[in-house]
Amino acid sequence: MDEQCPKRVKVSTPSQVMDIGFVEVTRKNEKGKQPSKPRHLDGSKDANHASTSNSKQATTSNVGLNVQATNNISSKNPFDVLKDQDDVVEVDTSAVKKNETNLPWNLRGDIGSLKVDTGSDRVEVENLIDDTRKKLGAPPRKTAEKLRESVTFLPLKDLRFSTAALVGHTWFMSSLYDMHEEGEVQYQQFPSKSSDGRILCMKGNDNHDGSWNYYALAYPDFLPRNATLVTGRTFVSYNHYDYGNIWHGLSALVPFVAWHLKEGCALPSRWILYHWGEVRTGMSPWLNTLMEATFGGPLNIEKFNDGRDSESIVCYEESVVMRHNEGGMSREKRMGVYDLIRCKARTMCGVEVDRTDGEIGLTLFMRTGPRSFRNETAVVEIFERECKKVESCRLTVAYSNNLTVCEQVKLMGSTDILVSPHGAQLTNLFLMDRNSSVMEFFPKGWLKLAGVGQLVYQWMASWSGMKHQGAWRDTEGDPCPFPEDDRRCMSIFKNGKIGYNATYFAEWASKVLNEVKMRKLEEASKGNIIPTKCACG
Repeated sequence: MDEQCPKRVKVSTPSQVMDIGFVEVTRKNEKGKQPSKPRHLDGSKDANHASTSNSKQATTSNVGLNVQATNNISSKNPFDVLKDQDDVVEVDTSAVKKNETNLPWNLRGDIGSLKVDTGSDRVEVENLIDDTRKKLGAPPRKTAEKLRESVTFLPLKDLRFSTAALVGHTWFMSSLYDMHEEGEVQYQQFPSKSSDGRILCMKGNDNHDGSWNYYALAYPDFLPRNATLVTGRTFVSYNHYDYGNIWHGLSALVPFVAWHLKEGCALPSRWILYHWGEVRTGMSPWLNTLMEATFGGPLNIEKFNDGRDSESIVCYEESVVMRHNEGGMSREKRMGVYDLIRCKARTMCGVEVDRTDGEIGLTLFMRTGPRSFRNETAVVEIFERECKKVESCRLTVAYSNNLTVCEQVKLMGSTDILVSPHGAQLTNLFLMDRNSSVMEFFPKGWLKLAGVGQLVYQWMASWSGMKHQGAWRDTEGDPCPFPEDDRRCMSIFKNGKIGYNATYFAEWASKVLNEVKMRKLEEASKGNIIPTKCACG
């Protein structure tokens, strides 16, 4: 009997049954009951809301899961239903074919995206989905969503540390610390134990302001929505200065060669270059050629020209990040790195890895324009006279601006004493044989005003196994309108011309030539030289 109307007979309505493949889900057919309104399960916001035009703060990839009312559930296999309903994490398969043996949740992380909103039956279906995930070894759907939403993007360039940009964790990826073993290079690697198995994700391709490019760490199975997974190993380089300058560029890439040696000659699939967090898409031809020789092929530098916009998220299967140049490396490790680059460069350019000519090569490596000699002819004559006094001495005068990379490699391969003004061309010094000598020259004013930058080739000579024989500093030059210890004078002195002191140059050249002669005689007396074999050959 109907409770409200005792005379009306209550009629039972058969329950509606829906087959979803594994079990039958029973749902009451209540007359007049309307589907509930679509709503967000967890109230999360769209990821794009977190990044505004006026904010450079952390952004979080939060994606709301829309739940829509539905009274009909497909009778297809539940996995097909789930795949049809969910967003897919894009996978870049250009380098590696997708592994078809992975479980569905491992490939997609999307089990549990079934759209259901039918009152109490929604709980039944969610429990069914969680049971299925459990059988597959996947975490519950809500946990998976939380892992996705917990991926937080931070600016590559952290402006809070602008006054200490190169100190400690630096302002580049400032929330992360480096891995460092005694004497080895400092680096970050993802995934790793320290990252709890998470991989590196990047967003943004700005080449003017690094605070508008972002990074985050994410678990491989729970990447941000619409992220692209790039397979292979990616080298991520931070250079505080310039990839176009061969000294600064080499300093930024040497640690990758050290890691390459440390990890059994492991190779990268691609490179990403940053300067102050800003994207850079190339480096000097000299540096590019030497790195291609070292790593055995094209560098494949990321150009970010594949149509991705500034909001596109790219996650890298494996990545190695360097931001401290050669910092932390022992002298022995550094010499090993320069040995490898030298050996590979000579091999590529067809230059003898081990010299057999028996000569003493004296090379004047000249500059034109800033920091060149005022009276180049007089300087050449001084060194030419001293060279003639030493048996087997051969003088070469060359200019750094009109030689190909391989011509520079060949020149350094036949040089025992390198005579040159301070400048980027001196970066070639490591291409000489170990124990070779360097003589350096400075314009007026550098000693007081140039800072530690004037010492870089002394450091490099030591790191690569060479001998820096000192520097001559001119005391005459263009006048400065301010006191000569005023830093404003450096803008005048920086590109000044270099004079000469005939007596000092002759005595200095004679001393170095005789020292090199004695060393080479001693080396020759030891008998046969064991041929050099390039590491990672």
